[in-house]
Formats: sequence, C-alpha cells, structure tokens
Amino acid sequence: MSGNTRALAAAVERDPRWAAVIARDASADAQFFYSVRTTGVYCRPSCGARPARPENVAFHPTAAAAERAGFRPCMRCKPDQPPLAERQAALVADLCRRIEQSDEAPSLEELSRHAGLSAFHTHRLFKAVTGVTPRAYAAAHRARRVRAELEQRGTVTGAIYAAGYGSSGRFYERSNQVLGMTPTRYREGGADMDIRFAIGECSLGAILVAATARGVCAILLGDDPEELVHDLERRFPRAHLIGADPGFEQRVAEVVGLVESPRAPVELPLDVRGTAFQQRVWQALRAIPAGTTASYAEIASAIGAPRAVRAVAKACAANALAVAIPCHRVVRTDGDLSGYRWGVERKRALLDREMDA
Repeated sequence: MSGNTRALAAAVERDPRWAAVIARDASADAQFFYSVRTTGVYCRPSCGARPARPENVAFHPTAAAAERAGFRPCMRCKPDQPPLAERQAALVADLCRRIEQSDEAPSLEELSRHAGLSAFHTHRLFKAVTGVTPRAYAAAHRARRVRAELEQRGTVTGAIYAAGYGSSGRFYERSNQVLGMTPTRYREGGADMDIRFAIGECSLGAILVAATARGVCAILLGDDPEELVHDLERRFPRAHLIGADPGFEQRVAEVVGLVESPRAPVELPLDVRGTAFQQRVWQALRAIPAGTTASYAEIASAIGAPRAVRAVAKACAANALAVAIPCHRVVRTDGDLSGYRWGVERKRALLDREMDA
C-alpha cells in the first residue's frame, strides 16, 4: 500500500461517518451517503453490502451530490429511493386506506396481492408497522364507524348496517367488546347506565374512583376534584353518575391503598375499555413487576410490534386506570421518566415507593 493510499484510508477511518458505515447505522441514512470508487456505486450508511476498503470510500451530503460525482445508486440499498422504513410505512398506509374504503373487510390474500407480497410478509409487515393484524385493524375501523354512525343516525340498526356489518346479529355478538356497553346505551352517551364514583384524598392529591357493574372503570388523579368529575362526565355524558354512595367508600379505600403501596397486588375487578391495540399494551403493562421499569420500545417488542413505539406511548397516555394499569412503570429508553398523564412528579413518587418497599 502506497503512502498516498494509507493517507486516504487513515483520513476516512478518522471520519465519524466511517463508524456509522461500519455499524450499518440506519439512523445515519438521512445524514449522508458514501461511494465506493472501485464499484462506481453509492450507498446509504445502513447498506448490507460487504464493507469497502476505506481508501476507496468517499462521503457525499446528498444522493444528488454522489450522482454528480459520477456514481450510480446501489441496487441493494436503493439510496435514490425513500428509506425502506418509509416505503414500508407508505405501503401499509395504502393497505389501511384500502381496508377503510372497503364495504367488506378485504381478506389477507386480497391485501397481499395488492401489496405485491406474500400473505406471510404482508401480515408480518402490517403488524410491525401498525401494532395490530390486518383483521384487528379492520375490526377497529369498523368499530369507529359504528360509534360515528350511532352518534348521527336515528336507529341502531341503520348505524350497524351503515358501518358495514352484514347482519345485526354479528354485531351484537361483539357489541360489548366494541363499545363497552350496548349500542343503544352508547348512542345515548351511556344513558341509564349506573356509574358509581367517589372522590377522596391521597398523598398524591385528589383521587376519583368510578365503577360500573362490571368493575372499576376509572382511577383519576389530579389537583382539582371538580376537574376530575368533569373528566368522568366527558367520558359518559349521559350515564347516571352516582356520587356520595356510602357503600362505595370501601372501594375508594382499596384504590387509595394501591396508591400508597403500589407494590401491593391488584385484586380489583376492572372494567377496561379500549381498542384491541390498547388492550394489548395495557395487558403488557400489568406484567411489569413492581419495582422495575420497562421502556416504550420494550413494551412494543413484548406485544410483537417493535416499530409501534409511538402507538405504545399513546396507549399509555390513554390509560384511565392509574396504578391498577401501571403506566407509571414505562420510561424512555434512556431512563428518562418522560410524560405521565397525571404529572411526572406523581410518576416519580410512585416509582420511588415501589423501589423503597
């Protein structure tokens, strides 16, 4: 190796971009491209091709700059096209639109033909991007349509058929899972449904506990008791809210006990309402041992949807059952407490109590 070649290699090896190339760091893909003189091609940093010798490598700020220098795009990593993750997200978004625009939920085979992939890869890619299967996505979309139609139409039957259900019988079999109550009660904002609630005080401030006949449906924390009641009213605008029930005080005391001793096992009957994806996330949260934490990415992997980190964070934020579904045990990958629906200081206090117990 000549002295000039050694100097070229040393210069590339000192460049921090070379470390990203060697590591095939996908996070660097949007930052630069590299070319290989001996092959005449340019690549993304994450390209899976065999690493080139450093003396043959040059770096370029954009794909256009690499092409102006006389290099052609690599056939493997396709640096002249959007990143793979972006292309996959666009493909899945197209499949979602196809599901949403169809009167009948398309079969996996129909979706895979549209995507130009095998049924296996279509199913795996869809779940990796959205966090749910195509079938679950179609069911959730239909549930949203039912909710919207129930709010607009005069009859439950009309809403059911307008949402794409082939028969009312098929819908009524799953109405409790879809709506959390009967269609008529949902349309009426929970009218005639009794929800008992009470407000108490705990070391973290005001606490509201509410329950249906099925179990506790809300545990809300805050500084303003009146705002907690408004939150409950927004969730069930026409339900029959029953406050100041002496028989309910014992349930409130049990919940306050969980706040003060969050390591205690949760034995409360719960009425958990959410989408299929939210239910999976919340179930994973309940599996986190007291005194430990998990990252949003770890939860996403645990439910088989490693790319759905943001969706996991949104599901945590939608949790209305503080402590019983321990979203306070979820932190960012770097250990930062991140956000918490009821305030970061409350989150820190709950974690400290679990660690110290």
